[in-house]
Amino acid sequence: MTAAARTAHPTEAAKTGGLRAAAGAVRRSAPEPAIWPGLVLTAGIAGAAFGLRHVPGIGAFSPMILAIVLGIAFQNLIGTPLRARPGVMVALRKLLRLAIILLGLQLTVAQVMQVGLSGIALIALTLVATLLFTIRLGRLLGVERRLAELIAAGTAICGASAVIATNTVTNAPDEDVAYAVACVTVFGSLAMFAYPLLPGLLHLAPQAYGLWSGASIHEIAQVVAAAFQDGQQAGEFGTIAKLSRVMMLAPVVMGLGLVAARRARHAGHGASQARPPMPWFVLGFVAMVGLNSAVGVPAEAKSLIVPATSFLLSMALAAMGLETDIAKLRAKGLRPLLLGLAAFLFIASFSLMLVKLTA
Repeated sequence: MTAAARTAHPTEAAKTGGLRAAAGAVRRSAPEPAIWPGLVLTAGIAGAAFGLRHVPGIGAFSPMILAIVLGIAFQNLIGTPLRARPGVMVALRKLLRLAIILLGLQLTVAQVMQVGLSGIALIALTLVATLLFTIRLGRLLGVERRLAELIAAGTAICGASAVIATNTVTNAPDEDVAYAVACVTVFGSLAMFAYPLLPGLLHLAPQAYGLWSGASIHEIAQVVAAAFQDGQQAGEFGTIAKLSRVMMLAPVVMGLGLVAARRARHAGHGASQARPPMPWFVLGFVAMVGLNSAVGVPAEAKSLIVPATSFLLSMALAAMGLETDIAKLRAKGLRPLLLGLAAFLFIASFSLMLVKLTA
């Protein structure tokens, strides 16, 4: 190397370093994208979903379900503006986790104990059997693993809430989440209308019918609508049984997180790149259940927290709809829908068998 080249090197290095520093300064000075347009859009869709519940014939559907339908319609008919995407992502991730934490304030250990040890065992056995059946059948049908896990969780635990909570560890595409929500909505709605016709035919006492409803119908709102058709006792017991089932969301998400982490390690990604087996919001959910059990949330506060939680979940589902492409949903075909139907028939028949055996 010549002396001229040697003397030129520091100059070139200085220029390169200066350019990098300038680029870094530009990045640091660039304004963060505004999240308000997306939050306003998702809040508006959630508000519209709550408003639609007052329309005759639509009130049976939860605002979460209506929100994702409206979000999908907006995205595929109008299109989500690019400036709204940062806020949509905040609603889809951060607001979702906050809502699931607040969901814990609707549960107490005392409520769960009202179901009794046999009732809790029945609910837990039904949940585990449904998860294993659905995931295994999904494999046999050729349904993509992550989509099968979402359908399994939504059917086994608590519908749309379980689907979007489970997706924090399965990390499925938005279209898979939307498809799973559609499955649990269709078959949960079918159960909501069919179950009230069956107590007399199946010779179920009000408490047994309430337990069956709470252990097998998908959404909380669907359980309430179906169980109270057989009277106050059946309605109250069905609601408590369903809330006990919702409490099992935490261990299920933790278990699926552990499976996802182990799968990532076996795939050679290393433990550092595996998704965390214990999402922090699950700990928050459990903590809120403990807080509500220990000190109790005042009725005045709960009257605000419950609708606020439902609204936040509806915003998250609206965001999910705004990220969903119907063409990609169609590409999934009918096999996931058949899986959702099989999962629904399994949880209904399996839990009914256990109710009959323990009645």
